[in-house]
Amino acid sequence: MVSSKSIGPASLSGRELEILELVSTGLTNLEIAEKLEISKRTVDNHISNILTKTKTENRVELVRWALQWGKVCLNDVNCCYLPFNSSSASEALS
Repeated sequence: MVSSKSIGPASLSGRELEILELVSTGLTNLEIAEKLEISKRTVDNHISNILTKTKTENRVELVRWALQWGKVCLNDVNCCYLPFNSSSASEALS
């Protein structure tokens, strides 16, 4: 069951989306910081901002929100692969 306080897709920055994707893979804040070569405190701040923007209270709710609104793709679930240009789109349809 999805939380009733869930809101529509929030406007997240590119960096916030990057961090959201890493959260969804199960990385800790320290692991995210090491992977992105930024401080753990910066990751903490980004995640706090993401939780506020998405009106979620924890990482589990956040990942559920991200899946609901198509912000992350886990194990080829919830994925949408779009062609990069019109010629590849017509080739895909052939």
